[in-house]
Amino acid sequence: MILTNNLTPDSACRTFFSNDIYFASFSNAVLFDGKQVIRPERLVRYENDMSLIIDDTKSAEDKKRRRDIVVKTDVDGVCCLFSIEHQSTIDKNMVIRCGNYEMLEYLKQLKNKKLKRLVPQVMIVFYTGDKKWNTPLELNDYFDIPEELKEYVNDWKIKVVDVKEIDTSKIKDEQTRYFIEAIQEMYKGNYEGLHRRIKMNRDNFIYAAIITGSLDLIRDLPEGDEIDMCEGMERMAEGFRNEGRSEGKLEEKRSTLKEQLEIKLGTISNNLELQLTNATLEKLNILTRNIFNITNEEDVLKIIN
Repeated sequence: MILTNNLTPDSACRTFFSNDIYFASFSNAVLFDGKQVIRPERLVRYENDMSLIIDDTKSAEDKKRRRDIVVKTDVDGVCCLFSIEHQSTIDKNMVIRCGNYEMLEYLKQLKNKKLKRLVPQVMIVFYTGDKKWNTPLELNDYFDIPEELKEYVNDWKIKVVDVKEIDTSKIKDEQTRYFIEAIQEMYKGNYEGLHRRIKMNRDNFIYAAIITGSLDLIRDLPEGDEIDMCEGMERMAEGFRNEGRSEGKLEEKRSTLKEQLEIKLGTISNNLELQLTNATLEKLNILTRNIFNITNEEDVLKIIN
């Protein structure tokens, strides 16, 4: 049984993609238009493969530079690294962060005398936030480059995949497809869309709910490894039907959060109080889960805006 209070969107995503079938099916869909280039049976978790890890320090700075999921496999007989970096919020520094990850990895590989060639890397930034990604996708977008220098300034591009825009018809594995579609429908508040996810893995459904901040809607999920969405999700249906008119629940949530924030911050500004009043239930749920990480009003606004 999943202890949902111990899971964050990042850890839910990491746990889901630790399944080789899910990792391969998702990556094939978003990178290769559904063509089965990556084979799940040929994946090796790179974190556990010591043959390529060099100077693997345990410092706090080193850990900050670790990607969420990294696997090693071969493509046409060539060893390659594929990784998924989950983002639940928009990060304006993402291009530079990804470049840092990859260049540090190449530097480590250069120290490995057994390697005759560097191992190429492909990174997917999997974005699951509710807003549209609106920050640079390549390094040159950060600069104003004089025309005379454009030939000489190196670029660096990233692959951002917004969960809301994924064409799920290209996802071959059924459970991976259901997972992505469940996230999409939860963001839409579309019960009928969820209703069609027949025989979905229960844990995966919970992961999707954690990522979208929809835990209140799945408190009464039936037990079992799979959920029959036609039989077992009527309780969730009622949650979706009532969500738009549950002002009492929203007011209770706002009042509790206001008290918690006043305890943590001393006082809260009129602006923050107004922002809390206008925040959706999903945003308030996310804020509740992150309340212990709040140190100032800016932290709160980043979550609810």
